[in-house]
Amino acid sequence: MKIFTAQQIYQADKFTIDKQQISSDQLMENAAVGLFNWIHGNLNGSQVKIHLFCGIGNNGGDGIALARHLKDHGYHIEVHVVNYSEKRSKDFLINLSRLKERKIWPEFIDAKSSLPQLSPNDIIVDAIFGIGLNREPNPWVVQLIQHLNNSRAFILAVDIPSGLYMDRVPKNTDGIIRATHVLSIQFPKLVFFLPQTGIYLNTWEILDIGLDPEFVQMNDAEFEYIERWDVLGLYRPRPKYAHKGTFGHTVIMGGSLGKIGATMLASRAALTIGSGLVTAYVPECGLVPLQTALPEVMVLTDSGEAHIQNMALPFTPTAIAIGMGLGTGNSTAGTFETFLEATESPLVLDADAINLLAANPKSIKKIPKNSVLTPHPKELERLVGSWTDDFDKIQKAKAFSKTTKSILVVKGAHTLVIHGEKGYVNSTGNPGMATAGSGDVLAGMIAGLMAQGYEAIEATIFGVYLHGLAGDIAAHEFGYEATLSSSIIDAIGDAYKALFQREEPPEQVKE
Repeated sequence: MKIFTAQQIYQADKFTIDKQQISSDQLMENAAVGLFNWIHGNLNGSQVKIHLFCGIGNNGGDGIALARHLKDHGYHIEVHVVNYSEKRSKDFLINLSRLKERKIWPEFIDAKSSLPQLSPNDIIVDAIFGIGLNREPNPWVVQLIQHLNNSRAFILAVDIPSGLYMDRVPKNTDGIIRATHVLSIQFPKLVFFLPQTGIYLNTWEILDIGLDPEFVQMNDAEFEYIERWDVLGLYRPRPKYAHKGTFGHTVIMGGSLGKIGATMLASRAALTIGSGLVTAYVPECGLVPLQTALPEVMVLTDSGEAHIQNMALPFTPTAIAIGMGLGTGNSTAGTFETFLEATESPLVLDADAINLLAANPKSIKKIPKNSVLTPHPKELERLVGSWTDDFDKIQKAKAFSKTTKSILVVKGAHTLVIHGEKGYVNSTGNPGMATAGSGDVLAGMIAGLMAQGYEAIEATIFGVYLHGLAGDIAAHEFGYEATLSSSIIDAIGDAYKALFQREEPPEQVKE
């Protein structure tokens, strides 16, 4: 699902109006009907009090038009116009006139007004600001927003929580609606998925208002939201006459004294995701643990007893994941750059491999094209530098990806896959995956998919999605706190099966 910018959404509106020969007021009416149907479908005529807080732009016009439909169906409403400017949008004024024709007189709120009385049992519809917000709200509007947030009422935001921008992080966090639920018009918004802005909504869903599908097909989006149907298109069925050699040979290179478990997790994940063969390349201290714990995995030992020193493989694997538990000592660092220059296999760089790159920036130029890097947030900061906010982080990640021609995984509640100027937002995963070894599992899964012949970007998108889906299944069984990285591996098979089931897998909690 494409995630368009504010400018593209305005263009989609205009395209639809011109092609379908309708008015902008009709689009607003479509939105109002969709909003009403959602509310009516959930309340079914309940006489709970509904407060509509409407700005004086098009977002407010949606709220005013919604009020008319609610009143026509007998709902108990109060309409409050947040009078933050002398300017009024044309469609807002049209719908305000229609509301007054029904003898419904909104309360106009300005800097001198008393704050309206609210109850925790009420419903608040937030239609104050839309996607066009371009400056900080006035102090009295901030005070009103705080009043709404403190009411403990259910807050339904129209399109986007008021106070959020589409392209930057607000400075005044007090002036942002904390929405219980968002009905996002036609497209999701990138701010729903970033740590600094996603905290202002609990859940969201799309409200289709009939924007013309031709616009969506014709126009590329900077980001896409990856869902089940997207990854189903990537899946490669297994041919009947396949054998283990058909699905590649993955090497997991890492581990050190006390950190062999990281290599174990990645190796098992690569095998479980479907790699035909998996070899763990570890220091000598890892031989017995791996041979004992993972009989399906082959083991090659390096000449180093406690740390890898040579990184020399006697064969060319189909894919390599390197870095988990590797260590960053001098002996390891000395051979790492040589390894980068010599390797011919598709590469996943994780953990200490990324730390070694950050410690020696010259080696970054030697990253093979289409390599996949899977840093956790601190490793990402070491790699691309510190950032001022989430949008700056994305720009730095894009710059790194373009310069190195690599794929960068920006981990989080909604992991981002950055490939040059293009970004992919993952829809699976949960807080239970914030556990030791989860990243090792992801690196192994991506490498295992690459070994099976998936292109690097396909393997990354698919791997991130399946990793999150397996985490959702594991958390559903064990709870967030008791979900382990090994639990995620155990659920990979069920994650594959869930792709082809009609019913949806356990729904994740969106924070």
